[in-house]
Amino acid sequence: MIEEGSIVEAPFWPEPLEIKSIEKIDEDSYYIVGVLVNSRKHEENILSSDELKELNPKSYILDFSASGYEFFLALEAYRYMNASTFDPLLAMNTSLIDPLPFQLDAVYLHALKMPHLRFMIADDPGAGKTIMAGLIIKELKLRGIAKKVLIVTPGHLTRQWLREMKEKFQENFIILDRAYMNSYQSENPWRTGQQYITSMDFAKQEDVMRTLSGIRWDLVVVDEAHKMSARRSGDNIRKTKRYRLGELLSKNSDHLLFLTATPHNGDKESFRLFLDLLKPGFFANEELIEEARRRNDNPLFIRRMKEELRDFDGKPIFKERKTSTIKFLLSDEEMELYIKLSKYLRKEYNRALSKDNPYSYVFALLLLQRRMASSIYALLESLKRRKRKCEDLLKGSEAKEVMINSFKYEDEEERKRWEIEKKIESLTPSETREELETEIKTLKRLIEMAKEILESGRETKLEQLKKILDKIGDEKLLIFSESKDTVQYLQEKLEEWGYKTCTIHGEMSMEERIQAEKDFKENKQIMIATEAAGEGINLQFCHLMVNYDIPWNPNRLEQRMGRIHRYKQEKDVQIYNLVARNTIEGKILLKLLEKLDNMRKDMGDRIYDVVGEIYTERELYKLIEESLKRRSLEEKEIEKEFKPPDKLLENILGEQLATKVDYAKIKRIREDAEEKRLVPEYLEGFFQKVFQMEGWKYTKKGDTYKIKTPHKLKGLKRTYKVTFKKEKANEEIEFISYGHPLFEAILEHVEKKYAKSLHRGSTFKDPTGRYNGLIWFFQGEVTDGNNETAGKKIFGIYDNGKTYEEIDPIIIWDLIPEKRKIKPQPDKEKIEKHVIKLLKDYKKEIEKDRKRKAKIKKEYGLRSIEYLITLSQEKIYKYHRRLENGENVELPLREEEKRLEYYKEKKKELEDEIRKEKTLKISMPRLLGVIHVRADPTGEDPNIEKIGMELAMEHERKQGRNPQDVSKQNRGYDIKSTTQNETRYIEVKSRKNQTNIQLTENEWTKAKRFQDKYWLYIIYNATTKPKLIKIQNPAKKLNPTKKEEIIYIISSNQIKQAQK
Repeated sequence: MIEEGSIVEAPFWPEPLEIKSIEKIDEDSYYIVGVLVNSRKHEENILSSDELKELNPKSYILDFSASGYEFFLALEAYRYMNASTFDPLLAMNTSLIDPLPFQLDAVYLHALKMPHLRFMIADDPGAGKTIMAGLIIKELKLRGIAKKVLIVTPGHLTRQWLREMKEKFQENFIILDRAYMNSYQSENPWRTGQQYITSMDFAKQEDVMRTLSGIRWDLVVVDEAHKMSARRSGDNIRKTKRYRLGELLSKNSDHLLFLTATPHNGDKESFRLFLDLLKPGFFANEELIEEARRRNDNPLFIRRMKEELRDFDGKPIFKERKTSTIKFLLSDEEMELYIKLSKYLRKEYNRALSKDNPYSYVFALLLLQRRMASSIYALLESLKRRKRKCEDLLKGSEAKEVMINSFKYEDEEERKRWEIEKKIESLTPSETREELETEIKTLKRLIEMAKEILESGRETKLEQLKKILDKIGDEKLLIFSESKDTVQYLQEKLEEWGYKTCTIHGEMSMEERIQAEKDFKENKQIMIATEAAGEGINLQFCHLMVNYDIPWNPNRLEQRMGRIHRYKQEKDVQIYNLVARNTIEGKILLKLLEKLDNMRKDMGDRIYDVVGEIYTERELYKLIEESLKRRSLEEKEIEKEFKPPDKLLENILGEQLATKVDYAKIKRIREDAEEKRLVPEYLEGFFQKVFQMEGWKYTKKGDTYKIKTPHKLKGLKRTYKVTFKKEKANEEIEFISYGHPLFEAILEHVEKKYAKSLHRGSTFKDPTGRYNGLIWFFQGEVTDGNNETAGKKIFGIYDNGKTYEEIDPIIIWDLIPEKRKIKPQPDKEKIEKHVIKLLKDYKKEIEKDRKRKAKIKKEYGLRSIEYLITLSQEKIYKYHRRLENGENVELPLREEEKRLEYYKEKKKELEDEIRKEKTLKISMPRLLGVIHVRADPTGEDPNIEKIGMELAMEHERKQGRNPQDVSKQNRGYDIKSTTQNETRYIEVKSRKNQTNIQLTENEWTKAKRFQDKYWLYIIYNATTKPKLIKIQNPAKKLNPTKKEEIIYIISSNQIKQAQK
């Protein structure tokens, strides 16, 4: 008889199904709703009368008849499939990385605490944002939350992300570019896989956006997210194509992560619009953002500066950085060239102002001024290109009008920027034959003057560089210039002088840049680079840098420094700035550097982290453009322009410090993870037991396993070479852990084959003699109003027939399977009530954090939307008044009314989101299995053990440590004893006389893990004249005899030798 509550087997499902409801639809159709017993997947099917007859009812009788070995494997497989419930740093422990505290803080105390991750990590360059993103991707995947993942990056970084995800996190991605897209013309390429990396500028194209519009992503990660920018002009918002891509991805993703080192360009409204991509309308005005910063309530982003970051020992992560500005005077010949160039530029500037699109021409002239500031060779090459263009125009070629917004194009990748610049630099306001001939004549003279200086070998800036090279000897040096022409010129000159050099510039592929990085590290003394080395290249093996020219975009100063001023830099960083002090732009740039240096004296190196927010490229261009209008700028004019508005600096630095790293909490979490993690020892032990049970073969040499894949494991490679220790993994040896195809296939095989053993129960023996009764294993789950998991936990409950005691499920490792017949009468209803109580307590822990986050959303999100609604209502009222007065404002009125409806809908959605996220409920605890444990009568005497524990605790207190009794928690040690600088994990063994002692599998595993932190305290003659023997790192000093698979016997002779 099939009825509600029945468990059935049938070929329709891969595992037994528990029927929740069965409804007859018509004479030959039945509607079945159920849940798969093992995977807990929901099923809804319509079966015919004949198909219904194929359902085979299964009666799972709890008779403790299952094999203990099978029960062990089935329970452990289930635990590993739900590993995130007891390993708080699961992604860290299963990846080939060793994260720093501030990285763990960002990932585990901020981003992953959000019910729906909509977050930005805006730390300084060199802080390891790729590692943080990888941890988030891995963690969400291991938790079963993210399956379809998209990473959006600048084009030249796609392959670097591909490599980092594979090498550090064992995650395979597909790079989706035009070639890949063209190969899938008959289907949507975004549906052909699960994990993609794509270029931001590829994805923003209209045809690509169309293919993206119908794709739903579990997680989207955007690197250099600040490039998705928008600006407000009056009531209008000017959105770039990248911003529109951001809007699409925000709408089509469940979880969204932004990464950037420069989130703020100095425009507060642009910053607010940028945050709108994460959570539309969450911050309606800058006052709410400021309030969130002051109260440390940043719900959408964190930003930490390098100078504040520490390692686990409290030491600064980053070395000091020092800057020296080398001021020099142009020679008479150089000054003559500069004056003549300035005269030419001013003349052309005045003519350009009469044109329809004057700024395109003005920007072309500014480019020539930038080239002169870079090097005379760069100026020469630009003058030659400009002259050729004028000559082509003179011959009758048509001039192509180039409309350009310099501040948009500055954000392009370097290769694209150079293409645009080559077009711009040849733009001329000259139109008539006479004008062109005059301009060509001037250009010829400028070219001759530049050539004469270069041929003389007396370029002042180059001479200053030579002095630096003489000073540093054979130390490695990184030289930056924004001009490729300058880079090529410097390489030629330095190699003439006998230096070994290499270069990086924007026309090189990422693979070529990485090869150049390697060449610099291993073979060359000097690297000469453009801004292309400012992203994705790590040069912390070098600590000296020269800014051969100063970038007119101040943000790039920090990006350049970030290549060498980063984690694992072992020396203080020295930066040299070369600036001519007898040019107008030189005076402007010197004032910028002087201001930064003065602020640095008050606030330290942090000032460089925010330079782009204090001084923007617009201000620099404005000043330098002003110099085109007249011969000179007064000192006080420059001073005025570089004086930051009142409290700007204070506000910006306040923003940086709003999110403090909770080092103490992170240290506790890391320690907790170290104590509870299953990687690598337990996973390796499980792996060995499965192979032994199944009769599969492997060969082991050191920590490396060579495996011929068993034929029962489908869809895998034929052979594997793996290790469970991440430090032993390399290109040939794979790191095997959660998520690895081989390990996942083993788990799936074990679950399918042995899951039934959990329902029948089994019998074990406790060699320590502590447990005598039942041990229940339950899973409890807490869900929110969206029916999404808020928390999941596996409970172990020891039932001695009188009381219940919660214990760690890892206890199964310390028990020995034994076959015996018993007839206990377990009271499932009573134990379920106890587990429900524990689950309610667990729910309260989660509820506390959910309510805090809901309060923040209410305080900022709802207030913001209510503010926008009020603002919109006021505008509508004014439009109606104007309409009554006869003004034609129907179109803006309709637009504003639409906007008001949008805001009202957003308010309703946010209220619903807040209500559902803080409304938690518990599911009925699910019984995984139960075992009967028999205490070994030859095991430990609890009274003697108690004496030993009291003596050990008292000893620790006398030594000034703070001991905590954890003996009932089955951690593999009895006491955790701490001081501010030390943690001891102490296993206490107490004996009536001087006999052998034994350690369990779990105790010996922890001894091997904690090494010098693990202590064995042996108390001999406990009831007469207690004698305490302390052995540090017993795994190194003792060689126990293994007995009954999980017991390690240590003789008294070994103990005496170890004591000596």
